[in-house]
This record gives sequence, structure tokens and C-alpha cells, in this order.
Amino acid sequence: MKYNLIAAIALLLVLEGMLPFLAPNLWRKWVMAMAKYSDRALRITGLVLMLLGVGILFIMHTYL
Repeated sequence: MKYNLIAAIALLLVLEGMLPFLAPNLWRKWVMAMAKYSDRALRITGLVLMLLGVGILFIMHTYL
């Protein structure tokens, strides 16, 4: 269990680091655009992304 959690965090870091590494200007524009959103919009976006992730994990666990 601990191994899977550490592997998932490592994969997250790799994926999060790809855009700033490959396209730093695009990443900077994206971050600056996100800074203009309200806290509520960012929280809703975060909630939707978390629910999407949980849904994908559920489907993978159930059907694969």
C-alpha cells in the first residue's frame, strides 16, 4: 500500500513537471490566467478534478 501511494505521488510529480519543462511560456500564461480566477472557481475546479480522479480509480478497480 505504501509503495503504491509513493509511486502515485511520484507519477503526479512527473506529470506536473512536464508542461513547465516542455513549454514554460505556455505554463506561465496558464498559471497567470488561473491567478485571475476567484477562489470559488478554483475550488470548484479542484473538486471536479478530484471527483474525476476518484471516478477513474473506481472504474479501474471495478472493471480492470
